[in-house]
Amino acid sequence: MRGDKRGATMNHAPAWLINSFIYLAAAVVAVPLAKKLGLGSIIGYLGAGIAIGPWGLGLVTNVQDILHFAEFGVVLMLFLIGLELQPTRLWNLRRPIFGWGSAQMLSCATLITGLAMAFGLPWPGALVAGLGLGLSSTAISLQVMAERNLMHTSSGQAGFSILLFQDVAAIPILALLPLLGAMGSGGETMTHPNRALEALKIVAVIGGIILGGRLLLRPVLRWIANSRTPEIFTAASLLLVVGIAALMQLVGLSMALGAFLAGVLLAESEYRRELETDIEPFKALLLGLFFIAVGMSIDFGVLWKFPGLMAAILLGFLSLKLLALYGLARLMKIPYQERPVFALLLAQGGEFAFVVFQAAAGADIFSAETASLLIGAVALSMLISPLLLVAIDKLLLPRYADSKKPPMKEISEQQQAPVVIAGFGRYGQIVGRMLLAQGISATVLDHDAEMIETVRTFGYRVFYGDAARLDLLRTAGAGSAKILVLSVDDVEQSLKIVDVVRENFPQLQIVARARDVTHWNALRDRGVTRVERELFESSLRSARTVLELLGQSPDSAQQAAERFREHNLDLFERMYPHRNNREKIIAVAKQGRRQLEAQMAQEREQLAQQPSSDPLD
Repeated sequence: MRGDKRGATMNHAPAWLINSFIYLAAAVVAVPLAKKLGLGSIIGYLGAGIAIGPWGLGLVTNVQDILHFAEFGVVLMLFLIGLELQPTRLWNLRRPIFGWGSAQMLSCATLITGLAMAFGLPWPGALVAGLGLGLSSTAISLQVMAERNLMHTSSGQAGFSILLFQDVAAIPILALLPLLGAMGSGGETMTHPNRALEALKIVAVIGGIILGGRLLLRPVLRWIANSRTPEIFTAASLLLVVGIAALMQLVGLSMALGAFLAGVLLAESEYRRELETDIEPFKALLLGLFFIAVGMSIDFGVLWKFPGLMAAILLGFLSLKLLALYGLARLMKIPYQERPVFALLLAQGGEFAFVVFQAAAGADIFSAETASLLIGAVALSMLISPLLLVAIDKLLLPRYADSKKPPMKEISEQQQAPVVIAGFGRYGQIVGRMLLAQGISATVLDHDAEMIETVRTFGYRVFYGDAARLDLLRTAGAGSAKILVLSVDDVEQSLKIVDVVRENFPQLQIVARARDVTHWNALRDRGVTRVERELFESSLRSARTVLELLGQSPDSAQQAAERFREHNLDLFERMYPHRNNREKIIAVAKQGRRQLEAQMAQEREQLAQQPSSDPLD
């Protein structure tokens, strides 16, 4: 008997191994095929899920278990997004997050609730349907934004703010379900004496994450990094995200929201790039698994049973959300070319709606059949939205573009020049013109299509492309060039380019433009020493002119300006070690100002005491 059992075990592969093979095989076949057809990777993953799911070949049946596991891909994605957002930038986004986010939720939920009540659904069920369908898919929206490089556009920033608000709003929506269930069943609202204790737990967990991120995470990561075992650092990165997600779920909060908060706290850490590098492969794989699970979760049985009703729900909530979102885009002054993509990305249902509708059915707010219809409509919306995006790209967006302008193509021919200029605005143009006058060739990159068209009419050779992309830098000749002139005006873009260049082109000397003191310090932190503040020299020359107009001789005014320049540069170097200590910086600056004033007064006094060189005196 023992031999038989052992033989059976050896002859049959474990279920998890078979399922893993099925998922990977489906993805390997479907995703390249979808990309080949121009449909995008998300459609490939969803199609793979439908093919291997219960309503396709039936190769996998435990859909819900897979969906819960695959949701961790969304958690990792939010953590990585948090790593790109410094706390100060997140604080600056507080108004669009809570302002436009609440406007989106209120407008969409109100319209959908009204439509559901008009079709006879009781108001508690209609309200849950409106709130659940008002949510959008964070995973699909952010993935599409990343693929299309929309995160730094106005529509991308607005969409991200709304999605972040939805992650916060999902918590009170779930908390509201027991109350609505009691009302819907005719029961009395139950009091919860432990509600204060639960709120205290939530505050304690969030406070612990913030405090731990500030005080503990960096020393721990530093200690692990000093062990010089990359696989342990990768394990620690995953442990960090898993632990925070588990803590948030323990108190009933969104795992993704907790991971995002942890990412923001580590955004200024010296290990940010390493964390991104370690977690990115896991995020991509788990997100793909998540989309496969969504495809498997589509209940085609309900679709065959109520095709008309399913189509009405799907078209109804998509139309209402598109209407509300397009109106919101106009109020937010999003460029009209970006409005169709913005509205469609947020019009689809969200993955959190699955949880809301299942919990609502469990609370007897509506029947299990109604929940299946709503979940099916959400899953179908996630399936057709990428298809509609392809249609928009091919049919609608070309109408927005000026057909007289030729399409702007990225740099594709290999360049060879001793200098690469990143950014060809006012600052970069002066540098480029001077180099050209000296007979020095330079490869110029810029991603502003209108500006490129303008300067090309004057005979300048400027290539279209994002200088933060490694492949375009290689094509621009960064591997053989000697100098990179960094003249882009966006601070984050500038620092991103420095990070890429430092890691991949160590031979390249960087001459950078600094927008302000904070930018100057950030460049110095990255080892860039040849930094010019964009307004310093021109302001100094204006000061010389003022002194001359007030009666000083040109030599005296020039000497005063040069003395001020030397002192200011020296003061910057003295303040740099204390850049994170505001009180110390203020003290050093005040001391430097007093020293300069005393030095200048002494020089004026010495100049006044000198005998006049005029022979007539």
